[in-house]
Order: sequence, then structure tokens, then C-alpha cells
Amino acid sequence: MLYKRKKFFRISISVKTINIDSKFFTHTIKPLDEELIVAAAKETGKVVTVEEHSIIGGLGGAVCECLSEKAPVPVKRIGINDVFGESGPAVALLEKYGLDAEGIYKQIKEFV
Repeated sequence: MLYKRKKFFRISISVKTINIDSKFFTHTIKPLDEELIVAAAKETGKVVTVEEHSIIGGLGGAVCECLSEKAPVPVKRIGINDVFGESGPAVALLEKYGLDAEGIYKQIKEFV
């Protein structure tokens, strides 16, 4: 979805993208690289997290916990809200929950 960054430049929004993986394992957020997150928050003034699952107990929550203590800034968590899971074609589900490129773009545009 990095190609959508170009869309932000057209409306004068500067975007910094960080891929959060543990320093030791892939596909996990613990241990969280708090130094990286705090530095990015201080540099940008706002943070958006995006995850393809529930926002409860995920990356967004961990980032919010870190920033609330070390660098309070507005945070927008993009992911699936507290709803029952469902099955279906992945592309259709991403679109339904606003997790496709266009949905993410719209949510970030509203936030900034």
C-alpha cells in the first residue's frame, strides 16, 4: 500500500511509514521498539497505526500505551473494531472494514 503515499503528497500531507516488527521475531509487536515510536511521534506530531485485525489488544493499543507515557500525541488506530469475525474473500473483507488502500487513505485524511 505504499503506492498510496503519492496520494497524500497531492494534498500536501507528509507521510512517514514505519513497519513495526519485533527486533527479534517477525509478526509480533513485543518487544515494542519504543524508541522508534517515540522519535516518530515527536517528529510528526500525530501517529496512525494500521492493522488487519481487531484494534483491541493490538499494535494500536501498544503504541497508545507507549506514547501516553513518553510522548503524548493524537493517535488514530485503523483496524477492525469490536465486531465478530467473519469469513470471506480477503480483498472483499479488507474493503468492507476500510482496510484497503482507499479506506486507509480516507481515514487518515479525515484524521489529519
